[in-house]
Amino acid sequence: MRTAIRSGKLASGSRLPPVREMAYQLGITPGTVARAYKLATEEGLVETTVGRGTFVTGGLVTRPVPDEPLVNAPREGQLDFRASRVPEAGQSAMIRAILGQMSRVETTPYIDYPTHLSDLPARRAVLDWIGPDRVGDLEVDDIVLGLGAQNAVMVALQTILHGPSPVILTETLCYPGVRHAARLLRAQVIGVKIDAEGIIPAALEEALQRHGGQVLLTAAQSHSPTTARMGAARKQQIAEIARQYQIQIVEDDCHCINRPEIAGFRALCPERGWYISSLTKTVSAALRFGYIACPRDQAAAARQVAQSSFYGLPQPVLDLCTHMIVSGKAEAIRAEVERLIAKRVALVAGILGAWDVTWRADVPFVWLKLPQGWCGSTFARACAAEGIRIKPADEFALPDGHAPHAVRLTVTAIADEDVFETALHRIGALLANPPLNVDF
Repeated sequence: MRTAIRSGKLASGSRLPPVREMAYQLGITPGTVARAYKLATEEGLVETTVGRGTFVTGGLVTRPVPDEPLVNAPREGQLDFRASRVPEAGQSAMIRAILGQMSRVETTPYIDYPTHLSDLPARRAVLDWIGPDRVGDLEVDDIVLGLGAQNAVMVALQTILHGPSPVILTETLCYPGVRHAARLLRAQVIGVKIDAEGIIPAALEEALQRHGGQVLLTAAQSHSPTTARMGAARKQQIAEIARQYQIQIVEDDCHCINRPEIAGFRALCPERGWYISSLTKTVSAALRFGYIACPRDQAAAARQVAQSSFYGLPQPVLDLCTHMIVSGKAEAIRAEVERLIAKRVALVAGILGAWDVTWRADVPFVWLKLPQGWCGSTFARACAAEGIRIKPADEFALPDGHAPHAVRLTVTAIADEDVFETALHRIGALLANPPLNVDF
């Protein structure tokens, strides 16, 4: 088909036979023809219209740009409850001071590519930063560094996924970056039902039986957007299912800002558990410093993927982050960030506590279920009219999933506390006055 269309043998506008007819003519299964038509559609060679059929276009398609980017720049005159940003806790001045010290001390020559040896001090620092309780037995060579947690997730998925139709399992509501990653990797995303403790084991097993899958990507410790936290017993159940169905578990822990006692999946099933986090939510997003604690014997493959993608982290960033962790300055910032977030969450609980809001003192956002009369999109528009930007549940739902009538509000993007409080009162006033004649 590709050759015939690009050579002009099949002219633009030509109608292709229906799937079953083409399968009969060629003596192959209809499923094979359907997959070929799907690939041809993705390449822009054909287009399919319901009720009319499949026609040759001959052009190349341009992937649509998502409505909302993963990183939202601040907008003049609008208050931001969308972005989960680390609060200012003295890290800007600290980073400048360290950079000044680095400029006066001759360290690693800044002329060559990063290597497995040049990032060794940074990986040792990460080993101490993570600690043994979260991920179990860990060695420095199990650590692979990435350009933030999102990049680290991409590296892990590229290492794990294989075959023409890879499948990623994740929560029915998930961080939009999961969809972005799956789109880039041309993988199918299957949503798994969740409750107040995260992924439901029976729902995971049902999804695996129906769809298969190679990897479960989950934010079990601090789930965005619901703030759900998976308990130890539930995690053990999920780990057993992963063993039974031979799937990998990638735990994205980027929103965890404290030192939790519950072990991660890498500790529960070290042969298939991947632990991913970064300094983005605890120290600074500007550093783009992320890390993967790989399953034993899989770090070499992940490191090869990282090197093939971006060679490695820049040496100045490695030196800076190593200094911050080893000196204890990163931990001091993390503790202050945790305190500031807890203070902000307490403000939200005090002002919006009369509504159905779910929060945790150690999570930089809250999950607000809307009262009758509001749905996520209409409430977001009403807030926008007040100069307030929020994230409705629709943005966390998978393409074939259901979005509840809820919104996520972050607590860290607005620096001024008085402005933050005033905006919360305005949100509360909107909640109390839903539009009339709304039919869901």
